[in-house]
Amino acid sequence: MTDDSSGRPAVQVPEETTVGIIGGGPAGLLLSRLLHRSGIDNVVLESRDRSYVEQRQRAGMLEQTTVDVLRDCGAGARLASEGLVHDGIELRFGGRSRHIDFPTLADGRRVTIYAQTEIVKDLIALQLSGLSDGAPLLFGAEVRSVSGFAPGTEQDGTGAGSPGPQKPELQYTYEGRERVLRCAFVVGCDGFHGVSRNALPVSAAHTYERDYPYSWLGILADAPPACEELIYAHSPRGFALHSMRSPSVSRLYLQVPNGTDPGEWPEERIWDELDARFALGGDSDWRLNRGPVTAKAVLPMRSSVTEPMRHGRLFLAGDAAHIVPPTGAKGLNLAVADVAVLARAFARYHATGDTGALDSYSADRLRRVWRAEHFSYFMTTTLHISPDQSPFDTRLQLAQLERIASSRTAATELAENYAGLALVD
Repeated sequence: MTDDSSGRPAVQVPEETTVGIIGGGPAGLLLSRLLHRSGIDNVVLESRDRSYVEQRQRAGMLEQTTVDVLRDCGAGARLASEGLVHDGIELRFGGRSRHIDFPTLADGRRVTIYAQTEIVKDLIALQLSGLSDGAPLLFGAEVRSVSGFAPGTEQDGTGAGSPGPQKPELQYTYEGRERVLRCAFVVGCDGFHGVSRNALPVSAAHTYERDYPYSWLGILADAPPACEELIYAHSPRGFALHSMRSPSVSRLYLQVPNGTDPGEWPEERIWDELDARFALGGDSDWRLNRGPVTAKAVLPMRSSVTEPMRHGRLFLAGDAAHIVPPTGAKGLNLAVADVAVLARAFARYHATGDTGALDSYSADRLRRVWRAEHFSYFMTTTLHISPDQSPFDTRLQLAQLERIASSRTAATELAENYAGLALVD
């Protein structure tokens, strides 16, 4: 069955489902895929169009657990052929370099570079590959409100409460019409500013936040990476990060003041500043490979956690529940872990009627979320230069970096956190 005007498969608009998912980014799409494979019907409502969703530039460093989840759900083919597997990272400070070897320090775990945009494309392709192969996915479906999800009167501190007779409803606009989707459960994967987090009663949730006094100027460049692994550089001039998207495309970042206008940074200035911050001492002639800059943007940095991650029949996952500064490469990986744990909990409930895993979802995930928040804070504050930083503060940073470079114990702590911890304790 096709839409005569476009040739695309006709989209059925359900009125009822078991799990209504708000947001068609990697978290929402992956959750939908995992639920579908467990026989749990669900619907994804995404406010943006497909083109926009597939072009959003986000993180690209995947923990081993994230790779395993994507592979196991059938989204691993291109990841396996195009992903860049890394055995560690390089720290640069004080004019020298130190390699942190993940397999040696973190029980054989590695990380993989594969852009979030490609993950989204892979998951969308799976979802739309056949009318019966994936759960319904509606682009341009803007959720206006979420209702009917509140817990019963007897709450246990997890946001669960007694099940009660609730039937949550999502009120949304699609193809110019106001519609309603009735659900047994709702999962918000629609980010910090999305409708799901903001639907939580003020009395039922608390958000912990921290803003940082600097931002990142990020660029994509048609230039082969000048290194085999990521470089994290501490410099008196500010932090710099060398990453990559492919063997021919580099992804690089510079610490800049908040409010920086990207237009103030022409290409030559960017490359000169990157060379200065990555410079090694002695006789080293290491230089970046330069090339045309194809994208440029300033990224503010913040930390945020909303607790609990469940209120009645409404669950939060990904950026709707937590945000981390990108220095620790945890944002996408936390989102994947959230939905992997949640999908298992739904599968257990679907198969046995046992709500135990759903009830413990928030507490289980928050332990890992706060661990990742701390690691991201540590990486950020150790490697960046604050506007009001004193020489004493800088010496403390260098002492910490020296400790990582000289101590297997300290290097192991970094490697284990960076390569990824288990989904739950």
